[in-house]
Amino acid sequence: MAQFGTLNFGSLDASSQKKELDLNNPQEHHRLVIVGSGPAGYTAGIYAGRANLNPVLYTGLEMGGQLTTTTEVENYPGYPDGVQGPVMMEDFKRQAEKFGTDVRFGEVTRVDFGRRPFILVIDEEKVISADAVIIATGASAKYLGLENEQRLRGAGVSACATCDGFFYKDKVVAVVGGGDTACEEALYLAGLAKKVYMLVRKPYMRASKIMQKRVLDHPKIEVLFEHETVDVLGENKVEGIRVVHRRGKPDEKVYDIQIDGFFLAIGHKPNSDVFKPWIETDEVGFIKTECKSTRTNIEGVFAAGDVQDPIYRQAVTAAASGAMAAKDAERYLQELEEKEREQAQAKEEGN
Repeated sequence: MAQFGTLNFGSLDASSQKKELDLNNPQEHHRLVIVGSGPAGYTAGIYAGRANLNPVLYTGLEMGGQLTTTTEVENYPGYPDGVQGPVMMEDFKRQAEKFGTDVRFGEVTRVDFGRRPFILVIDEEKVISADAVIIATGASAKYLGLENEQRLRGAGVSACATCDGFFYKDKVVAVVGGGDTACEEALYLAGLAKKVYMLVRKPYMRASKIMQKRVLDHPKIEVLFEHETVDVLGENKVEGIRVVHRRGKPDEKVYDIQIDGFFLAIGHKPNSDVFKPWIETDEVGFIKTECKSTRTNIEGVFAAGDVQDPIYRQAVTAAASGAMAAKDAERYLQELEEKEREQAQAKEEGN
């Protein structure tokens, strides 16, 4: 099972591909717009729909997020026999629609959070406005860019040991990466697999000393320094990898390693670029939210799921934060309506 809620948003080069659109005259107005269709986005839709907020949800280019590219999901509560990722996301979608969420295929390519109501541009074709926005665009796992790596995603190639490690009990796996995350993934897999290779491109790890020690001392983990993966082998599933040892050096060596699972642990890129002119993020791009809430630095804009979660990145935690975002948005919209009523009343009394 892959990472969750990952969507393809903000891929347009805003500086070169902007159309001449009239942002002052939006074609539609909505109380709440949800941007993203993974577990966080759909769950926000379920909660917001049940609260009669009439939410509109834009899916992004990958409807359902990365779970739609996942085979078996076994660690989501309520599915004791497991469920296919695409089926699970279709269940989420149908439940959101049942409670009134208007699910639309489209990509948010620009926003203006400097005015109220907020302005969102859809596919560089349509301008809409919203009183509140929930950002649930996910975070994309970084891959090596190998052709077979992409072809075998979900068939032995994974970017989440916690999600997929169970399928490799007593098997041989490899982890790519040299940071703390890679060490954590390797250690987790070592509790399940028969053997774990850890492939580190440099002659040293970037991980903290304590994590390095744990990995190097573990009897099931073999760390291969100065190793790069150049191909993933296998027809219908991962059967091995081709690696280069000491690339470009006189003693360079190319050889194959037989494995059953190939795990990427080289980082994630939050899908937050389109919002960065307005929304505060950390140095990687994860959206910052106020402690124990989904509120961002812009009042009325909320963030849920992997786009604001650099730590857990699980379907269940993404769904939970989607529910939180919907509740936060509901309270905000209630307060906004009360203010508008008070202002209207004061205006009438003034007249």
